[in-house]
Amino acid sequence: MAVRIVVSGATGRMGSQLGRLVRDAADLELGGGIAPHAAGAESHYASVVTAADASALLARADVLVDFSAPAQLRSILAAHGDALAGKGIVVGTTGLDAETELALDEVAGSAAVIVAANFSVGVNLLLELARSAAGVLDADAFDVEIVEAHHRHKADAPSGTALALGRAVAEGRGVDLGQVRRDGRSGRDGERPSGEIGFHALRAGEIVGEHEVAFIGANERITLGHAATDRAVFAEGALRAARWIAGRAPGRYTMRDVLGLKG
Repeated sequence: MAVRIVVSGATGRMGSQLGRLVRDAADLELGGGIAPHAAGAESHYASVVTAADASALLARADVLVDFSAPAQLRSILAAHGDALAGKGIVVGTTGLDAETELALDEVAGSAAVIVAANFSVGVNLLLELARSAAGVLDADAFDVEIVEAHHRHKADAPSGTALALGRAVAEGRGVDLGQVRRDGRSGRDGERPSGEIGFHALRAGEIVGEHEVAFIGANERITLGHAATDRAVFAEGALRAARWIAGRAPGRYTMRDVLGLKG
């Protein structure tokens, strides 16, 4: 039986990609879309409703895939908790605040939830490599700098993926990212502290997404990186997660679970 998908953020770039891929997949069914305004979605969405009117659409879905905005995601979770019970929820929306994370924790009591800063399979493998490298390359001997580049329309910086890479490095070193994070450099701000994890963001043109983690020692440098050349890789990864999470028990899951990287 096909997995029935509802896409939140149907009128956005990712919404268009997801709608096309679901429409063309034999094992998936496009149940409709959710957007701030019902007009403007691509033609593969037979039905697009606002968040306030999404209850019936969600009740018939197997999985909600959300690539919208934190405010719309919060609205859906707050208004349609009953309809989401027993469903899968795949969240690719970035810039989530503490209120939205708490709402996701609450809905995970009755639904299966995956939140990822990036659904690319390659990026999730990069996270594992960065975590492993950080555990081997001592903080006193190797400085870490994370550089990311995205299109000029992206609203948040550093990207959610860059922050996820920073958390992976911090986890590998057994430290709290908040205690060692440094965003950008400007002026005469003194010598670089040992153990610091630096972030730098570029915004230009139509760059889909590029991330690099550099471990830099006195005599050698190890660079791990990923470049996406088509936004479809994020949609494909999100649908891989949707297929995996359909029918799962309630709780919080990660792409490490989807890809079998735990254990």
